[in-house]
Amino acid sequence: NEVVDILLAYIVESFDRETKVIDFHYPNELMQRNNWELQDEPESLDDILVSCRATLKYAIKTAHPRYFNQLSTGLDMVGLAADWLTSTANTNMFTYEVAPVFVLLEYVTLKKMREIIGWQDGSGDGIFSPGGAISNMYAMLLARFKMFPEVKEKGMSSVPRLAAFTSEHSHFSIKKGAAALGIGTESVICVKGFVPFFVSATAGTTVYGAFDPLIAVSDICKKYNVWFHVDGAWGGSLLMSRRHRWKLDGVDRANSVTWNPHKMMSVPLQCSALLVREEGLMQNCNQMHACYLFQQDKHYDLSYDTGDKALQCGRHVDIFKLWLMWRAKGTIGFESQIDKCLELSEYLYNKIKDREGYEMVFDGKPQHTNVCFWYLPPGMRHIVDKEEKNKRLHKVAPVIKARMMEYGTTMVSYQPQGDKVNFFRMVISNPAATFEDIDFLIEEIERLGHDL
Repeated sequence: NEVVDILLAYIVESFDRETKVIDFHYPNELMQRNNWELQDEPESLDDILVSCRATLKYAIKTAHPRYFNQLSTGLDMVGLAADWLTSTANTNMFTYEVAPVFVLLEYVTLKKMREIIGWQDGSGDGIFSPGGAISNMYAMLLARFKMFPEVKEKGMSSVPRLAAFTSEHSHFSIKKGAAALGIGTESVICVKGFVPFFVSATAGTTVYGAFDPLIAVSDICKKYNVWFHVDGAWGGSLLMSRRHRWKLDGVDRANSVTWNPHKMMSVPLQCSALLVREEGLMQNCNQMHACYLFQQDKHYDLSYDTGDKALQCGRHVDIFKLWLMWRAKGTIGFESQIDKCLELSEYLYNKIKDREGYEMVFDGKPQHTNVCFWYLPPGMRHIVDKEEKNKRLHKVAPVIKARMMEYGTTMVSYQPQGDKVNFFRMVISNPAATFEDIDFLIEEIERLGHDL
């Protein structure tokens, strides 16, 4: 009961704009402020409560309306309640035998998501996995198996040198998947002589929020009989919005789609789905027939024993959070939430595009909620030498970000990209954010960076 009181107090505090987003300490300081070491003897329950309070005291308040640091922000109360219930049930997703309700909920939810993608009658397959990187790797694994099924038993020596195609702004998980599957990161390029087996188009890139032309990419994949994957980890949730789903036109032609509800839909971490057009392919690709789990003479429909199509054995229950939130909000509730975030990003873009001291990283209105910009302090605005200006500008965003964290007022990400020096990447997925919070962010950046 006391732990629940601690959690509820933390939740209330997280939504209070008067509280800090972060109580920042450097690692060595934080290590010394509390006894984090593990002991041979058990501690008292009072000591355990102290540890709970200390953990939350120094945690980042990702539910705070002014936390914009990552693609996954906010805290939904129904989703949180579902997460508590999931942990209470403490079961595994590998068979209907031990997770009957959760397996059924995964079945109906994945079918609904496939319907929204545009696959007839929601047919196909899918699975919830530990994040978009693993969902993307599943897609690459299936593409390879579809073209060369012998690779499952005989390994990479049985197939020609493969090549996967993706854009330079795609998520690093495409290369990481190629490394993990033995295909190699150097094969994620366009090289004559390799056998193309997989194309990953991005629907909402991590930094710019850009959408690849899915119809054009799918035409090429169809012509050359290459697996067409859409990485919609960030942008896939726009399918829930009648106003914005056109940005994913052509997604219904994909062989597979990654979609992360823990991002734009604010489902508590983690909640990532891979949707697959061809039913049965995942099973054929990954099954190992472990007889101690997947007995063939069970007394129920074995298609609900989903564990053998997964790479994992133990698999966390990620479905209940999404399912319960969907029941609570309806599709129209998610649509309204997503549309609001895009309205806020457009508001930010319109406020700073012509504002003194700001420069946009690319021309035109952003396609997603990513707003990328430089802030130029007053002392830097009239530097003529471009090289000198960029050298100094490169240092601005890191200093402002450090000051944000030290004051605890807000958090926004920054990074370089290609030949572009460090810039701010503002993303909005937090349902608690308002127009006033956007105004605060602009003023805070100016306050923290005016003297640089």
